[in-house]
Amino acid sequence: MRYSRMRLSHKIVLITLFTMVLVGFTVLRTPSLTDAPAASPEDKAREDLSRVEYPSLTSIKWHPQFIEPHQSLESLFGAEWILVARFNRVDRRHVYPGVTIKVPDNMADIRNYTPLPLFYQPAARRGKYILVDITEQWLGAYEKGKLVFSSPAATGKATTETPTGIFQISARHLHHTSSLYKTANDEEQYPMDNALLFHFGTDNTSYWLHARDLPGKPASHGCIGLFDEEMQKRVFNSPEKPVLKDSQKLYAWAAGEEEYGEDSGEVEELEDGPMLEVRGSLPRYLERPPSQ
Repeated sequence: MRYSRMRLSHKIVLITLFTMVLVGFTVLRTPSLTDAPAASPEDKAREDLSRVEYPSLTSIKWHPQFIEPHQSLESLFGAEWILVARFNRVDRRHVYPGVTIKVPDNMADIRNYTPLPLFYQPAARRGKYILVDITEQWLGAYEKGKLVFSSPAATGKATTETPTGIFQISARHLHHTSSLYKTANDEEQYPMDNALLFHFGTDNTSYWLHARDLPGKPASHGCIGLFDEEMQKRVFNSPEKPVLKDSQKLYAWAAGEEEYGEDSGEVEELEDGPMLEVRGSLPRYLERPPSQ
């Protein structure tokens, strides 16, 4: 019996020592709670949107802001959250704890923000003309050269860039879905509501303007995506109350029923659709947040 008691006591001692070593190792590895929150230095702009460089921001003073637990665009900026979302080319689903965004020092500086010209001479002879700037990740809709509305856009990422050049919108499809890609949970084909066809690639791949997620940087497989929180609510059940609906606005403007007749919801060819110009190259990703 003494031998059994000795074995039990040895086990208790060994377990205690192992626990102490494990706790000590964990404490050494855990960052100090007093450290300022920030995105990982190893992050390649996947979460740190302050390192995605847009030329139009050089004249606007802003600072990086790390999103902490329980924070959201609405809780931080109230009714002005839409301005900040547009400024960052990001939707609410992609502003979560751990992301760093750009915040203007003065909200008045971005109240009418657009990186595109208010008048664009190449569009002056066109009734409707769409300009997409890849470097700025932005889209503008023009009538007779005058900018009538503009919106953040998400174009193709590196290796699947959006083709550049002059195109024409040739078809509309209200309830389009991708034939190649599925949603993140792999349950259904990726939705592409309010789709406007503008190009067929040499491999017969079709390129569309359509509703999609906006993560604040180039992210698509070549198509051009615009805000549509109604689509996100339907597919991802977030956000609770959809607000941003830029893809719907562009679809109605470019291929609406007033000009092209009743929309069946199926793929329909368009005659004399708006011209679409895609220009620029992918925005630069800074190694570190810029000094502001």
